[in-house]
Amino acid sequence: MADLSFYISPLSEEIREEGRAQGRAQGRAQARAQNILIVLGARGIEITGATREKITTCTDSELSRQWLIRAVHATTAEEIFGAEDHPDR
Repeated sequence: MADLSFYISPLSEEIREEGRAQGRAQGRAQARAQNILIVLGARGIEITGATREKITTCTDSELSRQWLIRAVHATTAEEIFGAEDHPDR
């Protein structure tokens, strides 16, 4: 009979919890990206493929939150990225 004690050990539970936390963070990032795209689309703002990719690949929760807030007021999709993404400004 195989030793299955690892699967009920504290280390095993810690590994599972880390995986769950990462999964939740990924889910929040994906939801935030979808919300940004929904807001821009609802406002009739054109979204290029490059802009869509930048939004959907962002893993920085605070940055994507800022983008979502900016999407509410932006007149172009590029405006959501703010001046920090444009060093010539």
